[in-house]
Amino acid sequence: MFAPRTIAWPLVALFTAGYLAPYLLPTTVGRLDSGLPLTATQAGAVGSALLLCSASAGFLLASRVDRIGARRLARIGLSLAVAGYGCAALSGSVAVVVTGAMIGGFGSGTATTVAATGIAAQRDPHRTTTLGLLSVSALAGAVYLTVPHLGPGHGQPLAAIALTALAVWPLTNRLPRHTPATPQTRRTRTPLPHLRAGLLLAATLPCWSLAQNALWGVSGHIGLTQAHLTEATVGAVFAVALGAGLLGVVGAGALGPRLGHALPIGAGTALIAACIALSASATDLTTFATGEIAWNTLYPIVLSYVIGLAASLDPRGRWAVLVGSASSLGTAAGPLTGSLLAAQAGFPMMGTVLAVGLLLIAVPMTAIARRAGSRPVPVVEITVETSAVPTQRSYDTAAVAPR
Repeated sequence: MFAPRTIAWPLVALFTAGYLAPYLLPTTVGRLDSGLPLTATQAGAVGSALLLCSASAGFLLASRVDRIGARRLARIGLSLAVAGYGCAALSGSVAVVVTGAMIGGFGSGTATTVAATGIAAQRDPHRTTTLGLLSVSALAGAVYLTVPHLGPGHGQPLAAIALTALAVWPLTNRLPRHTPATPQTRRTRTPLPHLRAGLLLAATLPCWSLAQNALWGVSGHIGLTQAHLTEATVGAVFAVALGAGLLGVVGAGALGPRLGHALPIGAGTALIAACIALSASATDLTTFATGEIAWNTLYPIVLSYVIGLAASLDPRGRWAVLVGSASSLGTAAGPLTGSLLAAQAGFPMMGTVLAVGLLLIAVPMTAIARRAGSRPVPVVEITVETSAVPTQRSYDTAAVAPR
């Protein structure tokens, strides 16, 4: 359905539009808390609801991209994102904001579904993934630098997400139209390869994502209340951190598969655990900035290898998206989990709990990477004619987990 020989920039743009909401989670949750009559825990619950709707899109659309058509589905997702986030940004009603955020979240997940399906079709999905992470990190960094200067209120980060979805819309013209399934496609359907490794990866990724987003969802609160920084300073730290993440993404793209999957995933997860503990215990600018910058440098590197590992388990991309959708459940629970842990035990203890959890799940993840990452994967070549050009693979996939 997607041509695998060139960089599909529309897919990179869709990746950016779908991932921007999770990347802006700290400022979104923080401004919901300060701009609306919500507690920190309630604001975290809104963030979790947004991400849960995004994950739901991945599960519901897991095998329907070819049937509905990439162009049509992408436009549906972008329309929902523009309408949902736009209404939430313009309204002062808690009910409207929550409803709009959930609708927008489903739209973000739908856009990510199309992007993930296409990325799995590329000859080098790792390269396309790093380009997507590069794009969303740069855009999120620009938003973090800009939003504090636009005045108070909850609407600015939500409006940024809506405007990004609107800007990506014209690029959907380059996506393929609806492609009906052919008898040949039905005959060549195969069961999921590497079933045990795929199921184990799908079971561990929710925990990995939960730990990441539990901290990310409350990072703004840590900087403002525990480190006693201003919003502009916190925004600048996040922008620098995401800028450092760009360097990490570039480095990961340059290295590609040379290091395999086990070393980047295992060692990277252990280092992320240390960064989470450091950031959560921060009481000044130096400690807070060090933890956030180091963590944001490592996170996209490890994420790109995790996505690449899932994609290597099945060239049709089914494990990439099924694992990603399962991971999205952990992503969705992250903000609420972080808020509850912080409210009950404080930020430092929250960081310790999350760090220990990451160290524990790093063991099975590394084992999967060592065994499955080095095994050859059966390649299923399926020719599907589109209105433009014939391509070589068809996919029953949906979404890669957002931040």
